[in-house]
Amino acid sequence: MDVKQLHYFATIAEEGQITRAAKKLYMAQPPLSQQLKLLEQELGVSLFERHGRELKLTEAGHVLYNRSKEILYKVNDTFTEVTETGEGLRGVLSIGSVKTCFCYIPERMKQFRNQYPNVSFKLIEGDSFRLAQYLKDRDIELAIVRKPLDMSEFSSYPLPNDNFVAVVSDEWGVSGQEKISMDQLADLPLMLLHRAGVGELGLYELVLDHFAQHNLQPNVICECADAAMLLSLVKAGVGATLLPQSTLKAFPAYGLKVLELEDTMIQSESAVIWLKDRHLSKHATRFIESFQTESLVSP
Repeated sequence: MDVKQLHYFATIAEEGQITRAAKKLYMAQPPLSQQLKLLEQELGVSLFERHGRELKLTEAGHVLYNRSKEILYKVNDTFTEVTETGEGLRGVLSIGSVKTCFCYIPERMKQFRNQYPNVSFKLIEGDSFRLAQYLKDRDIELAIVRKPLDMSEFSSYPLPNDNFVAVVSDEWGVSGQEKISMDQLADLPLMLLHRAGVGELGLYELVLDHFAQHNLQPNVICECADAAMLLSLVKAGVGATLLPQSTLKAFPAYGLKVLELEDTMIQSESAVIWLKDRHLSKHATRFIESFQTESLVSP
């Protein structure tokens, strides 16, 4: 059993079919089937249950798959660490970001490219919980997320707290108004960033908790995962929204009125996060360090 066989086996497990795995591995089906047969013979166990063309892991297969992923991750990390020794920065840096935190990226990316022209970027957008899973799956190396989030598997660098503001349409006749109370907000049709998953806490729950602290029940008419869509709906006069203030830096303010919250302070915590047990590439480490540069701390 060698690393290549483990890679073949893990790919078959993930694809659930020899044909699909062979396509993903850019190899013919017969030699891949032969490698699986040799591995099962060496271990003396069946790794898959066959259901026509579909393959399901046996109990032994699950054990080997979990161990295989650990080994393959370690091999990849070791390769990265060794090849980076004594070299300049190069390669691809994969970063995930929630849309409401994207304002932290452009200026840093510009300066990073000026300093390290041999590094390219892969950017992925998603909510905090999805990005956390992308990190666990090694699809990305860093993520910029909004808390709350289960941080047990992650290291992090905290970013400045971000105050929520209310955003309404200019057509609502609030041109002379600079602040709004929670009572007033409770009377408006509200559109909020969507709920977190079952048993999870997100920005939606954070906002509702502040209304509850004021013994108020907001009139939520829409929840949406996309801040840009929310702001388009606000501009059209469908309703008002509450968003972290930095979110608005990435969107044109025409047709929108931003109001401070008069009688409460809703704050969002955000952070750059990465897996605790993963070797970080040099370019990932340098990118994290850019958040520690005083001139770039605020978006």
